[in-house]
Amino acid sequence: MASRSHLIPHIVAFLTVAVWGSTFVFTKLLLQAGLSPAQIFTLRFIIAYVLLLAYSMSRQHRWLCSSWKDELLMVALGITGGSLYFLTENAAMLYTTATNTSLIVCSCPLFAMLLFAIVYRQSEHITKLQALGSIIACLGMAVVVLNGHFVLHLSPLGDLLAFGACLCWAFYSLLMKKALEEYSTLFITRKVFFYGIITIIPYYILRPEEASIFNSSILQSFNSSILLNLLFLAVVASLLCFLTWNWVISKLGAVVATNWVYFNPITTILFAWWLLHEQITVWFLLGTILILVGMYLSDKKKK
Repeated sequence: MASRSHLIPHIVAFLTVAVWGSTFVFTKLLLQAGLSPAQIFTLRFIIAYVLLLAYSMSRQHRWLCSSWKDELLMVALGITGGSLYFLTENAAMLYTTATNTSLIVCSCPLFAMLLFAIVYRQSEHITKLQALGSIIACLGMAVVVLNGHFVLHLSPLGDLLAFGACLCWAFYSLLMKKALEEYSTLFITRKVFFYGIITIIPYYILRPEEASIFNSSILQSFNSSILLNLLFLAVVASLLCFLTWNWVISKLGAVVATNWVYFNPITTILFAWWLLHEQITVWFLLGTILILVGMYLSDKKKK
Protein backbone atom coordinates (compact mmCIF):
# COMPACT_ATOMS: atom_id res chain seq x y z
CA MET A 1 0.00 0.00 0.00
CA ALA A 2 2.88 2.33 0.84
CA SER A 3 4.53 1.74 -2.54
CA ARG A 4 1.22 2.41 -4.27
CA SER A 5 0.74 5.71 -2.43
CA HIS A 6 4.29 6.66 -3.46
CA LEU A 7 3.63 5.74 -7.10
CA ILE A 8 0.53 7.92 -7.49
CA PRO A 9 2.39 11.27 -7.11
CA HIS A 10 4.88 10.12 -9.77
CA ILE A 11 2.02 9.31 -12.16
CA VAL A 12 0.42 12.70 -11.48
CA ALA A 13 3.79 14.41 -12.03
CA PHE A 14 4.22 12.65 -15.37
CA LEU A 15 0.70 13.62 -16.51
CA THR A 16 1.28 17.23 -15.45
CA VAL A 17 4.56 17.48 -17.35
CA ALA A 18 2.93 15.74 -20.33
CA VAL A 19 0.32 18.50 -20.50
CA TRP A 20 2.97 21.21 -20.17
CA GLY A 21 4.93 19.53 -22.95
CA SER A 22 1.95 19.88 -25.29
CA THR A 23 1.30 23.56 -24.66
CA PHE A 24 3.79 24.69 -27.31
CA VAL A 25 1.22 23.92 -30.02
CA PHE A 26 -1.55 25.94 -28.39
CA THR A 27 0.79 28.83 -27.53
CA LYS A 28 2.14 28.88 -31.09
CA LEU A 29 -1.39 29.11 -32.50
CA LEU A 30 -2.18 32.05 -30.22
CA LEU A 31 1.06 33.80 -31.20
CA GLN A 32 0.11 33.34 -34.86
CA ALA A 33 -3.29 34.88 -34.06
CA GLY A 34 -1.52 38.06 -32.99
CA LEU A 35 -1.28 37.72 -29.20
CA SER A 36 2.01 38.48 -27.46
CA PRO A 37 3.62 36.17 -24.86
CA ALA A 38 2.65 38.57 -22.04
CA GLN A 39 -0.95 38.75 -23.26
CA ILE A 40 -1.24 34.97 -23.44
CA PHE A 41 0.15 34.61 -19.92
CA THR A 42 -2.16 37.30 -18.52
CA LEU A 43 -5.32 35.95 -20.12
CA ARG A 44 -4.67 32.35 -19.07
CA PHE A 45 -3.87 33.38 -15.48
CA ILE A 46 -6.94 35.66 -15.24
CA ILE A 47 -9.25 32.86 -16.41
CA ALA A 48 -7.60 30.35 -14.07
CA TYR A 49 -7.76 32.75 -11.10
CA VAL A 50 -11.44 33.62 -11.62
CA LEU A 51 -12.40 29.95 -11.80
CA LEU A 52 -10.34 29.02 -8.76
CA LEU A 53 -11.66 32.01 -6.82
CA ALA A 54 -15.25 31.04 -7.63
CA TYR A 55 -14.58 27.51 -6.38
CA SER A 56 -12.90 28.80 -3.22
CA MET A 57 -15.81 31.14 -2.42
CA SER A 58 -18.21 28.19 -2.55
CA ARG A 59 -16.26 26.66 0.32
CA GLN A 60 -14.66 27.92 3.48
CA HIS A 61 -11.69 29.99 2.38
CA ARG A 62 -9.24 32.59 3.63
CA TRP A 63 -8.12 35.74 1.87
CA LEU A 64 -4.81 36.56 3.54
CA CYS A 65 -1.85 34.69 4.98
CA SER A 66 -1.17 34.52 8.71
CA SER A 67 1.57 37.17 8.52
CA TRP A 68 2.91 39.81 6.15
CA LYS A 69 6.07 37.74 5.70
CA ASP A 70 3.99 34.82 4.42
CA GLU A 71 2.12 37.22 2.15
CA LEU A 72 5.45 38.36 0.68
CA LEU A 73 6.30 34.69 0.21
CA MET A 74 3.17 34.34 -1.93
CA VAL A 75 4.22 37.41 -3.94
CA ALA A 76 7.58 35.75 -4.58
CA LEU A 77 5.81 32.58 -5.73
CA GLY A 78 3.62 34.61 -8.08
CA ILE A 79 6.73 36.20 -9.60
CA THR A 80 8.99 33.13 -9.85
CA GLY A 81 6.25 30.73 -10.95
CA GLY A 82 4.18 33.26 -12.87
CA SER A 83 5.00 36.65 -14.35
CA LEU A 84 8.80 36.67 -14.42
CA TYR A 85 9.11 33.00 -15.37
CA PHE A 86 6.77 33.22 -18.36
CA LEU A 87 8.16 36.57 -19.51
CA THR A 88 11.79 35.40 -19.47
CA GLU A 89 11.03 32.02 -21.06
CA ASN A 90 8.88 33.45 -23.86
CA ALA A 91 11.21 36.42 -24.45
CA ALA A 92 14.17 34.04 -24.72
CA MET A 93 12.52 32.46 -27.78
CA LEU A 94 12.75 35.83 -29.55
CA TYR A 95 16.55 36.02 -29.21
CA THR A 96 17.80 32.44 -29.21
CA THR A 97 16.84 29.07 -30.66
CA ALA A 98 14.16 26.77 -29.30
CA THR A 99 16.91 24.18 -28.66
CA ASN A 100 18.92 26.57 -26.49
CA THR A 101 15.83 27.67 -24.58
CA SER A 102 14.63 24.13 -23.93
CA LEU A 103 18.10 22.92 -22.93
CA ILE A 104 18.66 25.77 -20.46
CA VAL A 105 15.16 25.94 -18.95
CA CYS A 106 14.87 22.17 -18.55
CA SER A 107 18.13 22.07 -16.59
CA CYS A 108 16.38 23.79 -13.66
CA PRO A 109 16.28 20.57 -11.53
CA LEU A 110 20.07 20.77 -11.19
CA PHE A 111 19.87 24.32 -9.90
CA ALA A 112 16.95 23.42 -7.64
CA MET A 113 19.05 20.61 -6.16
CA LEU A 114 21.95 23.01 -5.55
CA LEU A 115 19.64 25.54 -3.90
CA PHE A 116 18.21 22.89 -1.58
CA ALA A 117 21.68 21.65 -0.73
CA ILE A 118 22.65 25.19 0.29
CA VAL A 119 19.47 26.25 2.11
CA TYR A 120 18.48 22.92 3.69
CA ARG A 121 21.91 21.34 4.10
CA GLN A 122 21.12 20.29 7.66
CA SER A 123 17.51 19.10 7.45
CA GLU A 124 17.45 17.64 3.91
CA HIS A 125 20.80 16.17 3.00
CA ILE A 126 21.03 15.24 -0.68
CA THR A 127 22.86 11.96 -1.15
CA LYS A 128 25.58 11.35 -3.73
CA LEU A 129 23.27 8.82 -5.41
CA GLN A 130 20.51 11.41 -5.76
CA ALA A 131 22.97 13.96 -7.16
CA LEU A 132 24.30 11.40 -9.64
CA GLY A 133 20.75 10.53 -10.69
CA SER A 134 19.90 14.16 -11.36
CA ILE A 135 23.06 14.64 -13.44
CA ILE A 136 22.32 11.51 -15.51
CA ALA A 137 18.73 12.66 -16.07
CA CYS A 138 20.00 16.10 -17.13
CA LEU A 139 22.38 14.44 -19.59
CA GLY A 140 19.48 12.41 -20.99
CA MET A 141 17.40 15.56 -21.38
CA ALA A 142 20.27 17.19 -23.31
CA VAL A 143 20.50 14.15 -25.62
CA VAL A 144 16.75 14.36 -26.32
CA VAL A 145 16.80 18.11 -26.98
CA LEU A 146 19.92 18.13 -29.16
CA ASN A 147 18.72 15.02 -31.05
CA GLY A 148 22.16 14.19 -32.42
CA HIS A 149 22.90 17.75 -33.57
CA PHE A 150 25.55 18.84 -31.10
CA VAL A 151 25.73 22.41 -32.30
CA LEU A 152 24.49 25.29 -30.15
CA HIS A 153 24.08 28.81 -31.53
CA LEU A 154 25.14 31.10 -28.72
CA SER A 155 23.02 34.19 -28.19
CA PRO A 156 24.03 35.97 -24.96
CA LEU A 157 20.76 37.88 -24.43
CA GLY A 158 18.45 35.01 -25.32
CA ASP A 159 20.47 32.42 -23.37
CA LEU A 160 20.60 34.76 -20.37
CA LEU A 161 16.80 35.14 -20.46
CA ALA A 162 16.39 31.37 -20.66
CA PHE A 163 18.75 30.97 -17.71
CA GLY A 164 16.62 33.53 -15.84
CA ALA A 165 13.54 31.37 -16.44
CA CYS A 166 15.51 28.34 -15.25
CA LEU A 167 16.42 30.08 -11.98
CA CYS A 168 12.84 31.31 -11.54
CA TRP A 169 11.46 27.77 -11.55
CA ALA A 170 14.25 26.54 -9.26
CA PHE A 171 13.44 29.28 -6.72
CA TYR A 172 9.71 28.57 -7.14
CA SER A 173 10.36 24.96 -6.08
CA LEU A 174 12.44 26.14 -3.14
CA LEU A 175 9.84 28.65 -1.94
CA MET A 176 7.01 26.16 -2.43
CA LYS A 177 8.48 23.87 0.24
CA LYS A 178 8.22 26.69 2.78
CA ALA A 179 4.68 27.64 1.74
CA LEU A 180 3.38 24.05 1.90
CA GLU A 181 4.43 23.82 5.55
CA GLU A 182 1.69 26.31 6.49
CA TYR A 183 -0.91 26.49 3.73
CA SER A 184 -3.00 24.23 1.50
CA THR A 185 -2.26 23.58 -2.16
CA LEU A 186 -5.52 25.27 -3.16
CA PHE A 187 -4.76 28.45 -1.22
CA ILE A 188 -1.17 28.68 -2.51
CA THR A 189 -2.19 28.11 -6.14
CA ARG A 190 -4.84 30.84 -5.93
CA LYS A 191 -2.23 33.22 -4.52
CA VAL A 192 0.24 32.33 -7.28
CA PHE A 193 -2.33 33.23 -9.94
CA PHE A 194 -3.32 36.46 -8.18
CA TYR A 195 0.20 37.77 -7.65
CA GLY A 196 1.26 36.55 -11.09
CA ILE A 197 -1.40 38.85 -12.56
CA ILE A 198 -0.54 41.76 -10.24
CA THR A 199 3.20 41.60 -10.90
CA ILE A 200 2.75 41.60 -14.70
CA ILE A 201 1.14 45.08 -14.52
CA PRO A 202 4.50 46.98 -14.57
CA TYR A 203 5.22 45.31 -17.92
CA TYR A 204 2.05 46.82 -19.40
CA ILE A 205 3.00 50.23 -17.99
CA LEU A 206 6.25 49.99 -19.95
CA ARG A 207 4.48 48.49 -22.99
CA PRO A 208 1.04 50.19 -23.03
CA GLU A 209 0.38 49.09 -26.62
CA GLU A 210 0.08 45.48 -25.42
CA ALA A 211 -2.62 46.42 -22.90
CA SER A 212 -4.94 47.01 -25.85
CA ILE A 213 -5.78 43.30 -25.81
CA PHE A 214 -8.18 44.03 -22.96
CA ASN A 215 -10.23 46.36 -25.17
CA SER A 216 -13.74 44.85 -25.46
CA SER A 217 -13.84 45.20 -29.26
CA ILE A 218 -10.63 43.19 -29.60
CA LEU A 219 -11.87 40.48 -27.23
CA GLN A 220 -15.06 40.19 -29.27
CA SER A 221 -12.97 39.45 -32.36
CA PHE A 222 -11.66 36.22 -30.84
CA ASN A 223 -12.92 33.22 -32.78
CA SER A 224 -13.78 29.82 -31.32
CA SER A 225 -10.32 28.41 -32.06
CA ILE A 226 -8.57 31.16 -30.10
CA LEU A 227 -10.97 30.81 -27.18
CA LEU A 228 -10.56 27.02 -27.06
CA ASN A 229 -6.77 27.35 -27.07
CA LEU A 230 -6.94 29.93 -24.28
CA LEU A 231 -9.30 27.76 -22.26
CA PHE A 232 -6.98 24.79 -22.57
CA LEU A 233 -3.99 26.84 -21.42
CA ALA A 234 -5.98 28.44 -18.61
CA VAL A 235 -8.07 25.56 -17.28
CA VAL A 236 -5.87 22.53 -17.99
CA ALA A 237 -2.28 23.78 -18.28
CA SER A 238 -2.63 26.47 -15.58
CA LEU A 239 -5.47 25.77 -13.15
CA LEU A 240 -5.34 21.97 -13.00
CA CYS A 241 -1.61 21.55 -13.61
CA PHE A 242 -0.52 24.12 -11.03
CA LEU A 243 -2.77 22.43 -8.47
CA THR A 244 -1.42 18.97 -9.29
CA TRP A 245 2.20 20.16 -9.47
CA ASN A 246 2.04 21.87 -6.08
CA TRP A 247 0.42 18.71 -4.67
CA VAL A 248 3.21 16.58 -6.16
CA ILE A 249 5.83 18.78 -4.48
CA SER A 250 4.05 18.28 -1.14
CA LYS A 251 4.15 14.50 -1.61
CA LEU A 252 7.54 13.86 -3.24
CA GLY A 253 9.53 16.85 -2.09
CA ALA A 254 10.72 19.65 -4.33
CA VAL A 255 13.97 17.99 -5.52
CA VAL A 256 12.38 14.72 -6.70
CA ALA A 257 9.31 16.50 -8.12
CA THR A 258 11.38 19.05 -10.03
CA ASN A 259 13.36 16.26 -11.69
CA TRP A 260 10.21 15.49 -13.66
CA VAL A 261 10.91 18.68 -15.63
CA TYR A 262 13.47 16.57 -17.51
CA PHE A 263 10.52 14.76 -19.09
CA ASN A 264 9.17 17.96 -20.65
CA PRO A 265 11.05 17.63 -23.98
CA ILE A 266 10.14 13.93 -24.13
CA THR A 267 6.42 14.65 -23.92
CA THR A 268 6.81 17.49 -26.42
CA ILE A 269 8.44 15.17 -28.97
CA LEU A 270 5.86 12.42 -28.36
CA PHE A 271 3.10 14.96 -28.87
CA ALA A 272 4.70 16.11 -32.13
CA TRP A 273 5.09 12.46 -33.24
CA TRP A 274 1.44 11.75 -32.48
CA LEU A 275 -0.14 14.84 -34.05
CA LEU A 276 2.50 16.14 -36.45
CA HIS A 277 3.94 12.75 -37.50
CA GLU A 278 7.50 13.77 -36.66
CA GLN A 279 10.08 10.96 -36.56
CA ILE A 280 11.29 9.32 -33.34
CA THR A 281 15.11 8.98 -33.48
CA VAL A 282 17.56 6.70 -31.69
CA TRP A 283 18.81 9.77 -29.81
CA PHE A 284 15.34 10.25 -28.39
CA LEU A 285 15.26 6.63 -27.17
CA LEU A 286 18.76 6.87 -25.67
CA GLY A 287 17.96 10.14 -23.90
CA THR A 288 14.71 8.72 -22.56
CA ILE A 289 16.55 5.73 -21.08
CA LEU A 290 19.08 8.02 -19.41
CA ILE A 291 16.29 10.17 -17.95
CA LEU A 292 14.48 7.10 -16.58
CA VAL A 293 17.68 5.77 -14.99
CA GLY A 294 18.49 9.17 -13.54
CA MET A 295 14.96 9.59 -12.18
CA TYR A 296 15.15 6.19 -10.52
CA LEU A 297 18.46 7.00 -8.84
CA SER A 298 17.39 10.49 -7.75
CA ASP A 299 14.33 9.03 -6.03
CA LYS A 300 16.44 6.62 -3.93
CA LYS A 301 16.65 7.64 -0.30
CA LYS A 302 19.61 7.03 1.93
CA LYS A 303 18.81 4.18 4.28
